[in-house]
Amino acid sequence: MSNSFTNEPIVEQRADPFIYKHTDGYYYFTGSVPTYDTIELRRAKTIAELQNAETFNVWFKHENGPMSRHIWAPEIHYLDGKWYVYFAASEEEDIWKLRPYVLECTGQNPLQDEWVELGQMQAADGDNKSFIDFSLDGTVFENKGKRYFCWAEKTGGQFAASNLYLAEMESPIKLKTTQFMLTTPDYDWERLGFWVNEGPAVIKNSGKIYIAFSASATGSCYCMGLMRADENADLLDRNSWKKTRYPVLQTNEEKGIYGPGHNSFTVDENGNPLSIYHARDYEHAVGDPTVVPKTDTRPLDEIKADPLYDPNRHARVMEVKFDDDGAPIFEYF
Repeated sequence: MSNSFTNEPIVEQRADPFIYKHTDGYYYFTGSVPTYDTIELRRAKTIAELQNAETFNVWFKHENGPMSRHIWAPEIHYLDGKWYVYFAASEEEDIWKLRPYVLECTGQNPLQDEWVELGQMQAADGDNKSFIDFSLDGTVFENKGKRYFCWAEKTGGQFAASNLYLAEMESPIKLKTTQFMLTTPDYDWERLGFWVNEGPAVIKNSGKIYIAFSASATGSCYCMGLMRADENADLLDRNSWKKTRYPVLQTNEEKGIYGPGHNSFTVDENGNPLSIYHARDYEHAVGDPTVVPKTDTRPLDEIKADPLYDPNRHARVMEVKFDDDGAPIFEYF
């Protein structure tokens, strides 16, 4: 590859970065803003230009009720000729009541045209299990003429294990099948701080589908694992999937990269695959009390140490290479 990418941020203070390269040649970027209160979009002809690109706040949180707190991990997708944004949000009155929501753009310019709320992502008919608890990090991908929704959900409250689920989609706003549990935190590296599998991202290569995901709490222990399935397999069958025994990306003190994770995939200007992920430049997080919900009654020192409210998770880029079996390799520069 001829890129001059480094380990330095491509967009500062944007966690959970997502880039979509559209047919118009632009890279569309979004991510979680540190205040967790808006959906922000920007675009550029090159990834390097995203840092200084004009930003557009296309949607703001509600004052109360659903979609009024913790606006997290937006993704922008172009489906069936329309733009959609998928994101998670909770309520001012219940800050951990996270659910996946959908916005639809009324026109073809996602930066300028109006966005309308389609409401919460809908479960399949007869499914009384999906999206009834702490749900977030939804992503969309297609395979063999079918469209799938993959997301993280805790079944049992805030401190339960966060698993990854998968279902076929009927429409951009509704599932067609009941949820299938793709993975749960099995290994020690998925259970540091919290038991977490979240932040799924999909890449295909050599007849295989790979889902990268993030694990453990959001501090320096945050890391990435990988699931794999054959593209011709039944993706809603647990036996179709295998998980890496060890993380594929984790903190590297020598490089000064801490807590890497919640990535997305795109391609460079020459069509080569890239992983867009976030990480901090230092080990111990420094939370910003000004963006903490009023209902959080923890001592100030505890809030300041909470990595969730540290604004310095920066978006970064990594070239994706593949091993002899076709699996993606994640290596720092």
